[in-house]
Amino acid sequence: MASPTGPLARRLGTFDAVVIGLGSMIGAGIFAVFGPAARAAGSGLLIGLALAALIAYCNAVASAQLAAVYPTSGGTYIYGRELLGPWAGFTAGWGFVIGKTASCAAMALTFASYAVPGSVWPQRLLAIIAVIGLAALNYRGITRTAQLTRILVVISLAALAVVVIGIGVGNRSGLHHLQTTAIFSAGPYGILQSAGLLFFAIAGYARIATLGEEVRDPARTIPRAIPIALAITVVIYLIVAVAALAAAGPDLLASSPAPLNAAVHAAGAPGLAIAVRIGGAVASLGALLSLIAGVGRTSLAMARNRDLPTWLAGVHPRFHVPHRAEIAVAAVVCVLVLIFDLARVIGFSSFGVLIYYAIANASAFTQPSDDRRWPRGLNVFGAVGCLVLVATLPPAAVVAGLVMFGVGLGGRALVMARRRGEG
Repeated sequence: MASPTGPLARRLGTFDAVVIGLGSMIGAGIFAVFGPAARAAGSGLLIGLALAALIAYCNAVASAQLAAVYPTSGGTYIYGRELLGPWAGFTAGWGFVIGKTASCAAMALTFASYAVPGSVWPQRLLAIIAVIGLAALNYRGITRTAQLTRILVVISLAALAVVVIGIGVGNRSGLHHLQTTAIFSAGPYGILQSAGLLFFAIAGYARIATLGEEVRDPARTIPRAIPIALAITVVIYLIVAVAALAAAGPDLLASSPAPLNAAVHAAGAPGLAIAVRIGGAVASLGALLSLIAGVGRTSLAMARNRDLPTWLAGVHPRFHVPHRAEIAVAAVVCVLVLIFDLARVIGFSSFGVLIYYAIANASAFTQPSDDRRWPRGLNVFGAVGCLVLVATLPPAAVVAGLVMFGVGLGGRALVMARRRGEG
């Protein structure tokens, strides 16, 4: 039988941790986010990307600093619980598990939409097959997850390189869309909106911290892997954004549901659309793979502390993975794939992840000097930045997020009251 409290195996080195981070961040977002970002800010999405990267850096170093001291599964759920109290930890964990489970469904549907354009139900069936297949691979151990992630990341980067080079040699691209007057024309609110969208696309670096119980020499590996993965990701996003804007301009990107497709057509290279399609499908699979692993580990941590059913705390005696939690996550994601569409989950998930990182920054702020690697000012900027980006989300997403947290916190209060009564 699997032990409900058994530890996971430490099998990941720095390279594997960086690759898993890249698989989380170079997902379907890079193939789709420049459209809504251009609608919000035009060419100012480049400023939005810089702002998103700055806030992400603050959050990333907070997560790295915390994970070096608390190298166990659960990420900010554990950090908030240890440093701010059980309620703060639960809030972070609940936001992550619910929000990222919704993101799993979004990535599965995105993969299917790239792989099988057209009819909805074949896409939903393929999305379910992808979820089951990746959950089965995760079940076999974290090293299998890392091996497949390497392959998916290489294919995704190759597809993006083909797209960028194709745009660069196309005979219709230019740089007039990148002039200073164009970049700042949207104003502060539009730029902040684009920053919120772009932040959601790149906010996968915490997956490395969430897998902290499976990293070798975590005090050294995690603080190195998280900033490296984020830096590589931001550079890639910047290169792709500049290429897409140079080729198509903000108006064409904003009007297209597939902005990179629009960019290669505008650059006079429509044959590269197949590279966009392959890259989008593969990147979605990479993001889905790491999401299932991350949600499973956070669910494990919450179950260990009885914030989720303790049955989920089982660790497989051979593969050393939270197999029950991963099976449960896969089952819930399959149900979501059947009943929801892609557009409804993005803002909802963004709300949860921004609150998650705000708590990570608050937790890092309280760490003593001996545990600190970066100045507290970064924690303050990161927390404030997360809350500002929450305010830029669509009202429907904010309402859905508040309802999500209300249900979770209210449910925990009822459970705690019942336990006190039984005691």
